[in-house]
Amino acid sequence: MRKVKMVGSFMAFVMLGGTLAACSGGDKDTGADASAKPQENKEERSLRMMASVIGGKTPEENTLFEKEIERLTGIKAKLEKPASDYDQKLMAAISSGEKFDLIQTSKEKMNLLMEQGAIMPLTDKVKASKVLQDPNVLPAGEWDQVKTKDGKIYGVFTKFQGGTMPIVRNDWLKKLNLAEPKTLDDYYKVLKAFTEQDPDGNGKKDTYGLSTAGMYELQGFFSAAGLKQRYVEKDGKLDVPYSTDAAIPIYEWLNKLFKEGILDPNFATNDTAKMRNLFLADRVGMITYWDAWVGMLNNTRLQQDPKTAFEAKGLPGAADSNGKFMLRRGDPDVWVIPVNAEHPKTAFEFIEWWHSKDGIVLGSLGIKDNDYTESGGKYTLTKNGTDHAMDHGVPFWYNKNFPNPFGLLPGVKEAQDLVVKYAALELTPPKWSDAEKIINNYSFKAIQGEMKAADAVKKMREELKAAKLID
Repeated sequence: MRKVKMVGSFMAFVMLGGTLAACSGGDKDTGADASAKPQENKEERSLRMMASVIGGKTPEENTLFEKEIERLTGIKAKLEKPASDYDQKLMAAISSGEKFDLIQTSKEKMNLLMEQGAIMPLTDKVKASKVLQDPNVLPAGEWDQVKTKDGKIYGVFTKFQGGTMPIVRNDWLKKLNLAEPKTLDDYYKVLKAFTEQDPDGNGKKDTYGLSTAGMYELQGFFSAAGLKQRYVEKDGKLDVPYSTDAAIPIYEWLNKLFKEGILDPNFATNDTAKMRNLFLADRVGMITYWDAWVGMLNNTRLQQDPKTAFEAKGLPGAADSNGKFMLRRGDPDVWVIPVNAEHPKTAFEFIEWWHSKDGIVLGSLGIKDNDYTESGGKYTLTKNGTDHAMDHGVPFWYNKNFPNPFGLLPGVKEAQDLVVKYAALELTPPKWSDAEKIINNYSFKAIQGEMKAADAVKKMREELKAAKLID
């Protein structure tokens, strides 16, 4: 990966904090049993943490979340959870030398922090951990998602991260006697029918076949050309498949949808909420989104009307010429420990605990007596817990020893099975966001017919190369 220039003040704090990094890098701290109380260690049992989605839903509840951590672990926690602009605030805090013991971040930002020398390698600790090496707690194959080329580990999963896919109104398929689409031609026929055959039954032509939130997430259609959304590496060189000639037919297909009024004309400016709301309001027959939302969409309509015919279903995308499907696996969220952490042993102890039953309950169901009550091993959600949808940063988890006490929402298991079967993680170097702006700009021009697809791809590639974003 290319090196990223460090902010001057951050470089100074890394140099001054070198002794902290040195004293923790080779420590082979073994993990405690997942069900046991945290092990005693010599450092103060406190943590300063920063997280984006983990924690309470309000500042007041975040305080309760901190108290629950202390009740369950004996660790006095201070959890900082910015209300907005998390990545910017995280990077600003790190660059200014602020001291955190534990940070929740994406793999993309982990890569950046790793290149900056801002976080500790955890390889030895992970390998020595009885908890994290238990395949029932974390499957062995999942570690490949976070390992560097030389096999080092800098982050540990906070949750199970799913993938994205086309999500269809399966009840509309049934109503219009349409088969589940397999090829790009099949998708065109289905989406056209959703637009023209009045699937909502109101006698008006007011539905679209497909809506997206910009280019988020069209991997299921580019699957027809065997193309990944983000970077791929071949012979040591980085490339973006969406910028290659192989992508031209897919852009032309999307442009056909746009010209014929099958694709929501506002797709380029939609955010994900607008896209979802169109789907829930019977205005569109297919969206592209996360597997978890298959269940949440179904549950939302069931809560409104238990007799609803509404049925969202995940699809594997369009098959390529060899009959293979390609979905996108989401970049995992991870816990990382900064090099200037004052309590690194306690931080790693917390990471292990996070994957225990008590940690999972806190991250999913939430806070006892606030989000749920428990009696004799039976959990009951409070009104707060129902409103919070069992998601305090961990909607899904790996640990097979603790199944979801409420089961999964309708359609989620089938969608997750598609992710496991067909989805792969993409390479996300630190400068992906710069590349994405160029890709989106020319992709929109191609889809909306402002440029021919071949010309848009050519200009996209030229700009990516000029910016040294591809080799």
